[in-house]
Amino acid sequence: MGFGFGSIIDAWYDARRVVLERYFDTRDEVALRYHALRDMIRTHKPTSRIEYIEPPITRVPEGVTVYAIGDVHGRADLLRKLTDMILEDASRQEDPNHRHAVVFLGDYIDRGFQSREVIDLLVSDVFNGFETRFLKGNHEEALQTFLIDSSMGPKWANFGGIETLVSYNVQPPRSRESLEEWERARQSLVQQMPDLHRDFLDNLELCLVLGDYAFVHAGLRPGRPLEEQSESDLLWIRDEFLNDSRPFENIVVHGHTPIDTPHRDYRRIGVDTGAYMSGQLSAVRLCGEDVSFLST
Repeated sequence: MGFGFGSIIDAWYDARRVVLERYFDTRDEVALRYHALRDMIRTHKPTSRIEYIEPPITRVPEGVTVYAIGDVHGRADLLRKLTDMILEDASRQEDPNHRHAVVFLGDYIDRGFQSREVIDLLVSDVFNGFETRFLKGNHEEALQTFLIDSSMGPKWANFGGIETLVSYNVQPPRSRESLEEWERARQSLVQQMPDLHRDFLDNLELCLVLGDYAFVHAGLRPGRPLEEQSESDLLWIRDEFLNDSRPFENIVVHGHTPIDTPHRDYRRIGVDTGAYMSGQLSAVRLCGEDVSFLST
């Protein structure tokens, strides 16, 4: 998918190298983190060939426009831009009885150094007059685990936890393997994190159905109805969901897997466009039968 994630990761990493080197003992640790990112952050390449099928006609509830926003990952600057775009789009609606809703698909934190600012925005009244729904992503699950169990720290650091700690003015461990240092970091984060942020994390939803659409963070396991999906799959599934050809009862709107541009087919709509590296934060706009996209 011509996004060039390798070169984008290089540029993204170089911009943060000075900050990251403060928190690791050797350049080898920094290099290890860099290579872990290159391994983990990639575009999805299907392993099976799926015949193209025209998306069906689908609808959200009458009288409402729904905006679903992909993975923010600590880019408060992009979230502000996309928010302005959504507010401007909504202002064009002339019917005073028309409603607007925003669904956030999870992964608000990690990998970007504005993670705390993102949560500040999400708990603010920036979408005053809109219905807002906030879904849980696998990165929020990792943060919640770390808040009660510091042994999660080394794993969390591999996919962006250091950036979240820095955003809350917490000194990350200089050694990834020092559990004593991770416990100090955990205690500091507990003290630094506002109660409003803890409440926000504790009340995130796993899935949401609006009209003909099911909103989740990662995807669904094929062959299982929505009510039988596991929390792990809703937050973490990837290849088993993306490579399957079987349709679901609802069109699945999701993030989690970064792609160069928003994706739509007969099964799913994907809107994770790798914002923290690409500078492109995306949302799908659903109104009646219409489907369109907004991107920074």
